[in-house]
Amino acid sequence: MAARGHVQDPNDRRLRPIYDYLDNGNNKMAIQQADKLLKKHKDLHCAKVLKAIGLQRTGKQDEAYALAQEVAALEPTDDNSLQALTILYREMHRPELVTKLYEAAVKKVPNSEEYHSHLFMAYARVGEYKKMQQAGMALYKIVPKNPYYFWSVMSLIMQSISAQDENLSKTMFLPLAERMVEKMVKEDKIEAEAEVELYYMILERLEKYKEALDVVRGKLGEKLTSELQSRENKCMAMYKKLQRWPECNALARRLLLKNSDDWQFYITYFDSVFQLIDESWTPPAEEEHSLEGEVHCSIEQAVNFIEERISEESKSSRPLRGPYLAKLELIRRLRHRGCNDEYKLGDPEELMFQYFKKFGDKPCCFTDLKVFVDLLPASQYTKFIRQLLDVIPLAAAAENEVALPGDIKALQQHLCVVQLSRLLGIYHAMEKKQKLAVVRELMLRYRHGLEFGKSCLKTELQFSDYYCLLAVHLLLDLWLEGEEAAVWQCLTLLEEGLSHSPSNAQFKLLLIRIYCRLGAFEPVSELYSSLDAKHIQHDTIGYLLTRYAGSLGHYAAASQSCNFALRFFHSNQKDTSEYIIQAYKYGAFEKIPEFIAFRNRLNSSLHFAQVRTERMLLDLLLEANISTSLEESIKSMSLSPEEDDIPWKDLRDNRDLTVLFSWDPKDRDISEEHRKLSLEEETLWLRIRSLTLRLVSGLPTLGHTIQPKNSEKTAENGVSSKIDTIRALLQQLEAAVDSGKKFLEQKIQYPVLGPPPTRMAGFFSNGSCQCQTSLFYLVSDIYELDTNGLEDSAEIQERIGNSFKSLVERLTDLFNKCKGDLIEVRDGTLKTHPNLLENLVFFVETISIALWVSSYCDSVLRPFKSNLQKKKKKKKESSLAMPPVFTHFLDYVTELQTLTSNVIDHIKGLEIILTALKLEELSLKDTLLLQEEKKFTKTVQGKVQSSYHHSVQEIGELLKKRLDTIKKLKI
Repeated sequence: MAARGHVQDPNDRRLRPIYDYLDNGNNKMAIQQADKLLKKHKDLHCAKVLKAIGLQRTGKQDEAYALAQEVAALEPTDDNSLQALTILYREMHRPELVTKLYEAAVKKVPNSEEYHSHLFMAYARVGEYKKMQQAGMALYKIVPKNPYYFWSVMSLIMQSISAQDENLSKTMFLPLAERMVEKMVKEDKIEAEAEVELYYMILERLEKYKEALDVVRGKLGEKLTSELQSRENKCMAMYKKLQRWPECNALARRLLLKNSDDWQFYITYFDSVFQLIDESWTPPAEEEHSLEGEVHCSIEQAVNFIEERISEESKSSRPLRGPYLAKLELIRRLRHRGCNDEYKLGDPEELMFQYFKKFGDKPCCFTDLKVFVDLLPASQYTKFIRQLLDVIPLAAAAENEVALPGDIKALQQHLCVVQLSRLLGIYHAMEKKQKLAVVRELMLRYRHGLEFGKSCLKTELQFSDYYCLLAVHLLLDLWLEGEEAAVWQCLTLLEEGLSHSPSNAQFKLLLIRIYCRLGAFEPVSELYSSLDAKHIQHDTIGYLLTRYAGSLGHYAAASQSCNFALRFFHSNQKDTSEYIIQAYKYGAFEKIPEFIAFRNRLNSSLHFAQVRTERMLLDLLLEANISTSLEESIKSMSLSPEEDDIPWKDLRDNRDLTVLFSWDPKDRDISEEHRKLSLEEETLWLRIRSLTLRLVSGLPTLGHTIQPKNSEKTAENGVSSKIDTIRALLQQLEAAVDSGKKFLEQKIQYPVLGPPPTRMAGFFSNGSCQCQTSLFYLVSDIYELDTNGLEDSAEIQERIGNSFKSLVERLTDLFNKCKGDLIEVRDGTLKTHPNLLENLVFFVETISIALWVSSYCDSVLRPFKSNLQKKKKKKKESSLAMPPVFTHFLDYVTELQTLTSNVIDHIKGLEIILTALKLEELSLKDTLLLQEEKKFTKTVQGKVQSSYHHSVQEIGELLKKRLDTIKKLKI
């Protein structure tokens, strides 16, 4: 805002101090300065708007809005006021008001190019494509510049993309856009590459592939120069759409002759060769084979072509991987088709061996070969690995000592072999003793490899980091096989690795996963923030954090982690509009649909819906009926039981489930099936949580009806419809719970580094689910009592009394499932019980819902009691019997109070045990632990102990606050 150019207007000089104050964040001074200026110059509209910006930033939104509307009503046309109002409306998240502002300005100054273009961009922010089209054309009429004309064309394409009816899109919007561009082509007015791109985009969307091909191959195509091989790539795409395989093949062949390392063209080359073989295509005798030149249509030609590329490569100044991998790819395809010609290319095992000799010292060697290991017969695995090891130049070692590499190249080669050994399942087949020996050897190699990285910066990874990661993977296998000590050693080695390589994201991600599995969230927050997740990563890897924060009792950290994620999702809306505007300005039209698809993908994100739901439940848990009333909390969140804002049909799972490196064989790795099941489980759990939230938000809406028996009145007040909503939601919750139970019957086990399971299993098994549903059924009974009155409701009262009793029993059962040591020392090793911690968190949540429901009971029973007391006084009878529901409720509240006190005492006991736990006395008897490892083991165990202590404290604090609210419930 400060860069306002040369000051010409005296008003600019007067406004300068206010701009400076706002730029420096001194909003109060900006308001004072604006007030001073307005006393002297009442008609200085811009000063009013700048004052409104100051008010908006100091949290006085209503005053700011009123002041802004005052100025907007005058329809200002001065640049200062318009720009200031645009900034204000953007900060208010009201972009639609900017359009009205410039609509008025354009009416008053119809020939202003600047105002017309501002109006166009204002429409772009709110996605008003039809109005954008009109604004673009109006702009072109005033100033006939090509970009403005094509803004209008692009807006037509956007109308076609956003049209619900695909038929309308293909018969109206796109043909109109095509005609508009054709007019410019005929008049020879096409100037820029972006305009050709746009024409190509229209023809492609209209499925006029031949015409699109003609455009790219013709004179207009010469303008496509900004991207490397832009023309060729577009031609290739059109040939594929038209299934013109000869041209595909000839073009791919020609491009590979130019650059034999471009993998995408090998794939196209092979695809087209086999398509031509399947079609029995033969080249014409006299003419050219195709538009693009010579065509290969037999396996012999393909084999020869690849052999030629390899012999050409040997003359190249730098080694190229493409031709060698293409040979393996061709073998794989021939084998897949059941052809017997693969022998012409050689033995895959030998080819992979030669490839390793040539490229084994490159970190990419493993990922290159990983794709082709299926070509090896399982019986040859061990022989193949031994063959690779034999060619690595390792320093000669004494007997029984490990032969170590002498330089980085040899280290990379050895690492590649170790990774392949893991991938081929050689390590998985070992006995426990052998695995431990391998772990020891890998760590020895890791520490030796650190020698080569002494000069590395802190931000660089050590060359031998993968040894440490592979050792941890082996230990994780042992842990899953029941070796409890292995998990502590995993943490020890990872912490050691991180101390040498503080920027290694894999170490941090693995530490996060393992600490969370052990129930320790405290170290995770710091690890995650040190990952410095950027932008979209809050959606793709944010689940690692948000899944565990709240469920392990770290409420403050949970709030913070939800905020991180939500801030990104909310800013995405605003940011995407700005990207779209930039794309229009710079003519990057093909990016606009991508930006919009990106925004929609984030709005439908599963993680976004989860974080939003959990954040609101968390806020209610921490504040409702503690610092603010439940009603106020729900109002501030704009929650309504009728509204469901989760796009269930379009939910997108944007999680990156392969963010952790894995060298596991296919049968042990995460599969497509795991992804589907995980998405199903997450969606079911989200539905249960969302319905719980909506049911809670319905409690304050029931209110206390003043005329219970007058049903017309209650229908008018909308209260009876509210209870119908609650009952309908309750049925949906029952259905969701049933689906959840059916899902869990499958007893799915995800890979240890695959998607983390939801909290659903614990929710059902510890009894929280039954407690919470009975509480919502109780609401329905209390409402019935409220409408029927006390006289003829003995049956309802009895039902309510029974509900109270069974609720206390269920809550007591839930508490019993929280009992036990959170951390115990068994056979010299630590064992944590994160499930007890999760049960405690569920207990706190369930007791909170019980208290919100009790407050509703209280609001219904209080008026009844005061009416009865009035009747007593009138009749002067002391013998008027109190209805049983009052006694039931009082007993219930007393029992709740006792139970909560017991839980608080239990938590105090846990705190004492955790504090007294002397970790130093643990016999670190494991021979695997070296002296430096013992130091890290102590650190790790200390972190876990401290985290549990912190969890228990936060849970205890919250329960104490809840206990205070119970004490207020005596009617």
